[in-house]
Amino acid sequence: MTSHHAALQRALMVATAALTLSACHGDAKDVPGDAQDHAPFHEISESDRLHVLGTEPFWNGEIAGGRMTYSTPDSPEPEVIAVSRFAGRGGLSFSGERKGAALTLAIAPGICSDGISDRTYPYTAMLRIGAETRQGCAWTDARPGSGPSASATEIR
Repeated sequence: MTSHHAALQRALMVATAALTLSACHGDAKDVPGDAQDHAPFHEISESDRLHVLGTEPFWNGEIAGGRMTYSTPDSPEPEVIAVSRFAGRGGLSFSGERKGAALTLAIAPGICSDGISDRTYPYTAMLRIGAETRQGCAWTDARPGSGPSASATEIR
């Protein structure tokens, strides 16, 4: 794992912990951000289409209307997975089940690079399926990021 991926994984673990801890409104002194801000994350609305992608291994997906469409090069035919959304203080999480394994996707604000293009994205993503964790980037149609455009299918 490269140092970039290790740093991204640590940042995403912190974001996931912050999402989990933000559900509690107690004395959260170790939670990043403004501890007095108890408003749910609102940068990505429930009506926004969220796109995610990752490398090593390659994966991509799209979340809209309570469903995640997920694919990998090994399973290029997209799977549709029902997910529930949680808006924490510092980001979003989506949870569901894939082939009997728990699935959690955590999204947090932060400049993200896919590591293979010159494109940057406005959100980081961490996907956990069962015991496997994958890192990636995310964007919405309203906040697509910057750099040369590349669709998820071009990255595969």
